[in-house]
Amino acid sequence: MSRIAARRRVTRLTVGGLVSSRADFLAVEEPLEIRVFGRSLAVTMRTPGNDIELAAGFLVSEGVIHHAEHFTTARYCAGVRAPTDVRTVIQLGLPEQPPSPTGEPSAGLPDEGNTYNVLDVTLAPGVAPPDPSLERNFYTTSSCGLCGKASIEAVHTNSHYTVAEDQLTIDAEMLATFPDLLRAQQAVFDRTGGLHAAALFDGNTGEMLVLREDVGRHNAVDKVVGWAMMNDRLPARNCVLMVSGRASFELTQKALMAGIPMLTAVSAPSSLAAELATDAGLTLVGFLRGQSMVIYSRPDRITNDSNPSSTPELAPQRTIEKVAPL
Repeated sequence: MSRIAARRRVTRLTVGGLVSSRADFLAVEEPLEIRVFGRSLAVTMRTPGNDIELAAGFLVSEGVIHHAEHFTTARYCAGVRAPTDVRTVIQLGLPEQPPSPTGEPSAGLPDEGNTYNVLDVTLAPGVAPPDPSLERNFYTTSSCGLCGKASIEAVHTNSHYTVAEDQLTIDAEMLATFPDLLRAQQAVFDRTGGLHAAALFDGNTGEMLVLREDVGRHNAVDKVVGWAMMNDRLPARNCVLMVSGRASFELTQKALMAGIPMLTAVSAPSSLAAELATDAGLTLVGFLRGQSMVIYSRPDRITNDSNPSSTPELAPQRTIEKVAPL
């Protein structure tokens, strides 16, 4: 936990009450520079851990790759110690042992710490390198994944997958269990209270396939998408992507690039996210809390068997304000 949560002494104060000093945990935030063939592509502020998945998911989201065979090696630049869960040069393929859903390291590993902040990726022969227009030559914050884009038009990347024809159907009762399942697995959030989470669920069984946490919601989703790609699960048919915060345009776009037909969030989506979901045929669900939810697009994928007389309806149009692309 030393690389994803940092211990710090803090002063705790209660208005009109006691003042005390104690140790607390903070979510770690550090830059990661992603290079492809030695050329810098992006720098993002992230929580260390699962960096290979983060890079893979980022490249999927940008339309550079879409299959595990396209992503061959990943090398942390020399000069600091390697993390405990990867070698300095990683030959990518199916993992020898399936990772845990939360990405926690295996018990018994020494806590050497991941001090690598530059990751160089090699793509397979025949895979075109990223377009130079994708380069982000400055830091993106942990809350802003699109800050390096010149315009919204630049992220209307063509996906290799189509979600509109995905045959996923899921009962509302099962869908309503996902927030609690996600929250129960947020181990680092329990210590710090400062991380977003994203999880991928099997829409047929309700099983959580993977969960990742990060200070940036877009990074958490990239880690999930990267896990899916490295485990040869793209397109993620019949799957549901769940996020712990709001559903932004970028997260919707990442779901589409991974072939995920449904995106759910505990908070609201943006108007542009709802527009993109509608245009692409993705089911977008917001305010998924307790026994209720708001469906912004493709409600036909959600059944309500516990109340057969009730058919899910679209959210009122007034909740989806139409805006022009930036």
